[in-house]
Amino acid sequence: MMRQLVWNEMTDADKAWVHQRGSAAQSADELKPAIHALVEDVRTRGDAALLDALARFDHIEIDASGIAVTPEEFDQAMVRIDHGVHTAIKQMLGNIRAFNEALLERRQSWTAEIAPGHTIGEKIGPVANAALFCPSGKASYPSVLAQVATPAVVAGVPQLSVIVPPAPGGDGAVDDAVLVVAHELGLTNVYRVNGPAGVAAAAFGTETIPAHGMIIGPGSPPVALAQLEVRSHGVDTVVLGPTESMVVADESADPVLLAADLLNEAEHGTDSTVLLVTASQSVIDAAAAEVKRQAALLPDVRREAAASALGANGGAILVDSIGKAIDVANWFAAEHCQLAVADPWATAELIEHAGELLLGQNVPFSVGNFTLGGPAALPTGGWANRAGGITVEQFLKAGAIGHLTPDALRAVADSTIALSDHEGFDAHGNAIRIRGGN
Repeated sequence: MMRQLVWNEMTDADKAWVHQRGSAAQSADELKPAIHALVEDVRTRGDAALLDALARFDHIEIDASGIAVTPEEFDQAMVRIDHGVHTAIKQMLGNIRAFNEALLERRQSWTAEIAPGHTIGEKIGPVANAALFCPSGKASYPSVLAQVATPAVVAGVPQLSVIVPPAPGGDGAVDDAVLVVAHELGLTNVYRVNGPAGVAAAAFGTETIPAHGMIIGPGSPPVALAQLEVRSHGVDTVVLGPTESMVVADESADPVLLAADLLNEAEHGTDSTVLLVTASQSVIDAAAAEVKRQAALLPDVRREAAASALGANGGAILVDSIGKAIDVANWFAAEHCQLAVADPWATAELIEHAGELLLGQNVPFSVGNFTLGGPAALPTGGWANRAGGITVEQFLKAGAIGHLTPDALRAVADSTIALSDHEGFDAHGNAIRIRGGN
């Protein structure tokens, strides 16, 4: 099940395939024309296009009055939810809230006097609105809504909407656990729509769904492509594609736990990518045997997903040293990176590019996804080398502040006039001269 590769024997094409996350990039290219057409249809026809997409792609027939989730549906979800799941949701939300509240304390408005009477700073506040996308095609994902919505709520975004496809194969109902997360966070504007069509609706607005300047939430390749499409219309989107993970391991790693953690992320879908990077062939052999044994216990759909994530799209890469393993980790810039090594803290100092670092085998990916508290909606496709996960900061904006006393204005007057004259802006210089500048 787990493909085995040797870094020094991999061709440039082999490395490019791994780096582009295997089949995910290929399938995305094939989908672009259809997604473009779908987004344009929603932009021009609004609710009617939403209903058509829901019927065509999700095989669910509703009328426009059914797009918005009703208060009665929230009430029913709160009654039906399993007590243990509800308790878990509360703990998950509490930990995510704690992380983001701690982060918010470090991101407050500030001022500093950089010269006598010369004050600069920032006024920090929430963005005006945001649409939060919660996927639903492969499973129930209340954790995804928790991860993208809690930071927005902590930031104080005044207008929030949830875009969620209805449960697959049903009558149009939205998953109870997702509605419970929304209820616990005080989110009442929840809309049941097809995924890519819902992204377009949140961007342009329809008769039922208001337009938003920001859309955030991970999804399938069609959803990610829709987010890219609406970005060209000036909508701020954070494109989070199929999940990906890497485990960097040395000979101290427990192969049973290695296999469990590799399968943890590999079961997400056939478009996922999972990599084990190590300098030990014995670690690869032991992990491969355990992956085969543990995968046999999974349901067919999860086993098939794992076979693709660890086979065609990923696998085990043998390198010649732990230093090279670190280089490969930084080259790949994984969404999730676990360090199954003897000294994970020291190794973490050398990992520059990863959406999250899980230090040691006591922190499986599932804990990171659900209850750790840190962001689990993370950059994919190599974006971890220039972006971080979804936190409260994503929903904040900074407006610059400036103040000058008369003496401080005189101190910068000559330089301001010189630069104004050099760039040919007479009125810029005159704004200083009229105030008594030279």
